Amino acid sequence: MRVVIAEDAAVLRELLAQMLTERGHEVCAAVGDADALRAAVAEHRPDVSVVDIRMPPTHTDEGLHAAIDIRRAQPGAGVLLFSQYIETKYATRLLAEGSAGVGYLLKDRVANVAEFTDALTRVAAGGTALDPEVVTQLAGAGRRVEDLASLTAREREVLALMAEGRSNAAIAQTLVVSAGAVEKHVAAVFGKLGLPASEDANRRVLAVLRYLGA
Repeated sequence: MRVVIAEDAAVLRELLAQMLTERGHEVCAAVGDADALRAAVAEHRPDVSVVDIRMPPTHTDEGLHAAIDIRRAQPGAGVLLFSQYIETKYATRLLAEGSAGVGYLLKDRVANVAEFTDALTRVAAGGTALDPEVVTQLAGAGRRVEDLASLTAREREVLALMAEGRSNAAIAQTLVVSAGAVEKHVAAVFGKLGLPASEDANRRVLAVLRYLGA
C-alpha cells in the first residue's frame, strides 16, 4: 500500500511510519497538520491516508474536515480516521460522505499491529474498518430500531461484525460457526432489510449504514 500519515504527535507519527515501512508498505509522506495532509494527498494520491481527527491549530476537528475534503476531491480515496477518544459525531459525518474506503479506529488499536494493518488494508481496498467500541456507540445512538426489529439476535451479531468491516470468514471465526452459516445469516439480513440485489460489497455498505443510522 501507498500511505500518507497525518498525526501531530511526532513520536506516534514516526512509529506508524516505521511500522508500515517494516511491513513492506510505502509511506509517501508523514505530516503534522491538515493543510500538509491535503497537499501530500494531492501530490502522492495514496491508497489510504491515516488521519488524526484533532490536529493544529485548534486540535478539534481539522483532520475530519481534511478527510472530507480529500474524499470529495478524490472519490473513493481510502481514509482511516484516528482518535484518542470515541467521537461518534465525527464518524457519522465521514460515513455520511460515503462509507466505501472509510475507517475509524481508536489509537489504542495501534498496539495490536496485525489488527491495525488489517484495518488499513481493508480501507485501502474500498472496505470499512470501524472500531468495535465506535460501532457499539453509533448503533446505540443512531439506528432506527424498527428497521432491525425483524432480525434475530444472531443476525444482529453478524451485522455488527459487518459494521466493523469483517469478512464472512472473519465473522465465522469470531462467532465459531461455519462460513456457510454466516452466508445464510448475511443473506437473511439483506432480505429482511429490503436491500436491492446488487454486488455483495454494495449491499454490505447499505446494511451497515442502516445499522448505524448514518
